[in-house]
Amino acid sequence: MYAFVNEIETHLKEKLIPFWEGLKDKENGGYYGYMGYDLAIDTHYEKGCILNSRILWFFSNAYMLLGEDHLKDAAEHAYKFLKDCCIDKENGGVYWSVTYNGKISDDTKHTYNQAFAIYALSSYYDAIKDEEALKIAEELFNLIEEKCTDEYGYLEAFSRTFEPAGNDKLSENGVMADKTMNTLLHVFEAYTEYYRVSHNEKAAARLRFMLDIFKNNVYNEKLGRQEVFFDQKYTPLIDLYSYGHDIETAWLLDRGLEVLGDSGYIEMFAPVTHALAVNIYNRAFVNGSVLNEAENGVNDTTRIWWVQAESIVGFINEGMKIPGTDESSKYFKAAEALWEYIKEFIIDKREGSEWFWSVNADGEPCQKPIVEPWKCPYHNGRMCIETVRRMKQ
Repeated sequence: MYAFVNEIETHLKEKLIPFWEGLKDKENGGYYGYMGYDLAIDTHYEKGCILNSRILWFFSNAYMLLGEDHLKDAAEHAYKFLKDCCIDKENGGVYWSVTYNGKISDDTKHTYNQAFAIYALSSYYDAIKDEEALKIAEELFNLIEEKCTDEYGYLEAFSRTFEPAGNDKLSENGVMADKTMNTLLHVFEAYTEYYRVSHNEKAAARLRFMLDIFKNNVYNEKLGRQEVFFDQKYTPLIDLYSYGHDIETAWLLDRGLEVLGDSGYIEMFAPVTHALAVNIYNRAFVNGSVLNEAENGVNDTTRIWWVQAESIVGFINEGMKIPGTDESSKYFKAAEALWEYIKEFIIDKREGSEWFWSVNADGEPCQKPIVEPWKCPYHNGRMCIETVRRMKQ
């Protein structure tokens, strides 16, 4: 076993878990929503519902991995806030954000947000066996299928009452996308976890539906990449190579295929997930780290925290397909090199901090928040959990 696996487990136990436990809001529920680069916590900052869902997922899975009661308590704390404050009791669905004390802040309903709640609730059910959590996950699954779909796939942004809205929250790079690979990926991820714990055959059917979209509309076989931003019919809008999403997709699709257990789709996607991992290794793995993206063929050399974390899992996943070979060793060594890079440049060594958002090509950190609605323990915490699960258990 590679030594870095033990280091990652120690990092999870001694750095990530204590940091996020320290953000528990014991007075108003949930977890504080903001810590600046200066490490000052804003206790009255809004609480992103995606952030809370991801924290719920993190502590649920940390509890399943480590079995420590304080992790169960942390998960229960996040679950109560999600149930009581983040879900619209009148119209259904999860808000985009609430105030520090649980009132509505941004009442946008986004498919991405519904998906993360399903993902978290499914894991929480698996950890705690709380039937109420599974029931809420089922309600959100049915809501997505009723309110957030069309004949082509998954719609994204809505008002509180599920009237279509502009998709500015998931659009970037100067385009306004009707649909995104990012949202599709995380609906797939959420349904994978929901199907794993519920065995709901409708969820299985929708996993197949999404796999067809990935194969026929999202995956660009000629370039060995995924397209990123689309119009309503999944016509690509921009020449963009999202390195982090591609390596994340490689292992999340493999996970979904394993859970689904459909041999036909497994055979169909074997070359797809392999090509995604190979291309990231060959194109974006530079100096022991993974670049951010390439727009119109121009690389963005910023090293983003979540891209490094997902790349470790993606390379481990690829290496495990071909054990005992030189090719396998190549991917495990890449994962090890990424961990060395993360230790040197991405982990904030200041007391009371976690990971930097990003660093430039010279390893200098950008002065962005340590915690905010998108900056959470989902990517780096999941990397730790997945690495230990795959390589130690």
